[in-house]
Amino acid sequence: MTNEELRLEAVGQTSTATEEKPSPSAVSSDLIYGLDARPPLREAIFAALQHVLASFVGIVTPSLIVGGALGLQPATTAYLVSMSLFVSGIATFIQAKRIGPVGSGLLSVQGTSFAFIGPIIGAGSAAISAGVSPEAALGTVFGLCFFGSLIEMIFSQLIQFASRVITPLVTGTVVSLIGLTLINVGITAIGGGAPAREAGTFGSPQNLFLAGLVLVIIIVLNSARNPFLRMASIAIGLIVGYVVALFMGLVNLSSLSNLSFFEFPIPFSFGFGFSPVAFIPFAFLFLITTIESIGDLTATSAITGEPIQGETYFRRIKGGVLGDGVNSLIAACFNTFPNTTFSQNNGVIQLTGVGSRYVGFFIAGIFLISGLFPLIGGVLQAIPQPVLGGATIIMFGSVAAAGVRILSTVDFNKRSSIILATSLGLGLGVTFAPDVLDNMPELVKSIFASGIATGGLCALILNILLPGQRD
Repeated sequence: MTNEELRLEAVGQTSTATEEKPSPSAVSSDLIYGLDARPPLREAIFAALQHVLASFVGIVTPSLIVGGALGLQPATTAYLVSMSLFVSGIATFIQAKRIGPVGSGLLSVQGTSFAFIGPIIGAGSAAISAGVSPEAALGTVFGLCFFGSLIEMIFSQLIQFASRVITPLVTGTVVSLIGLTLINVGITAIGGGAPAREAGTFGSPQNLFLAGLVLVIIIVLNSARNPFLRMASIAIGLIVGYVVALFMGLVNLSSLSNLSFFEFPIPFSFGFGFSPVAFIPFAFLFLITTIESIGDLTATSAITGEPIQGETYFRRIKGGVLGDGVNSLIAACFNTFPNTTFSQNNGVIQLTGVGSRYVGFFIAGIFLISGLFPLIGGVLQAIPQPVLGGATIIMFGSVAAAGVRILSTVDFNKRSSIILATSLGLGLGVTFAPDVLDNMPELVKSIFASGIATGGLCALILNILLPGQRD
């Protein structure tokens, strides 16, 4: 059977499944391969590579930030980076496969959460100030992450009781905020990122040309009638941008010589510790990231044409949040930081038209290999910021559009309009002016520093407190 016949068969299976299980609470989608379709090998690998490229930087960056802040040896930081990729592979497999009650069964890519960077640096710095080595301080950090993950696992079992308040209005608001708050990251990357700001080259013609080239390639290919070109649009755009940047002298591969050939995962390499005082912000943040994960999983359900209300939806959300908790526990065991469901990959699904969870198995394999063989990760890590920015700006916009599509199912009245307006205002407000929280206690800053968390909590609380029918 040819690839085209396989594709048509898969599309037919998807259409049949949709006809057999119609759901008024599902959002219409424009997919080539649905959730349970099995794309041919070539197309599955291309789709997986695009997810990897979209999330790679987000996965490794927290380890780089923490390593620099705690003064870790370069070899230790490199080990943390490798383990973050290795665990993301395990975690993505669990989410896509759904092992028993654990996992969403969606194409949910898992990666290291940025939300915990502040508390991690704070706990590590406190341990170092108490006289331990930076490496020993990591043992305390991973102990805090280990016990904190249990909170998310417990909370996942209570989600069904929250079904009356976690409505499309709340989830649509959160999904919209996920995309809107990430656009700042995308536009900063287009300009060249933090290194370009320091070097005074931010927004240079070279950077804007590279980003524009990648963006145009993705738009043109994504609009093509050929399904393969649409599915490969992001990968092709990034590859072309990488090659052009290489000829322009903007790709730095000098760090590859310092990377080891193979990294062997050793559980609890840095020991295991705990601090009751430092645990408080970790506990709160695991609750906050639960709200963010609900939004991410809802976006994935919507984009793949799956229900965003009802029993099937809440079963997936429950399994996905439980998967986040289990994966964060695994991360702590294997010397990396809490994992969460990544949002940028929803943009990849939207652009490529591939929502098959089986692609998640290929993504998991690539992450696992990249973690075990750091040279592979080093090559991916060298992708210039403008090249990434040209791709991520449209992906983040697609996530925001998915939120708008969820909100379009809401029957808007004065109550729902107030909830949406207030939540978007506060969520985007702290994103654009984060220094508004500078004079607040560290715990408050940790909870509300994320625009997604601020807007999501606002939408949830107002939906509980304001009188009237919940939408």
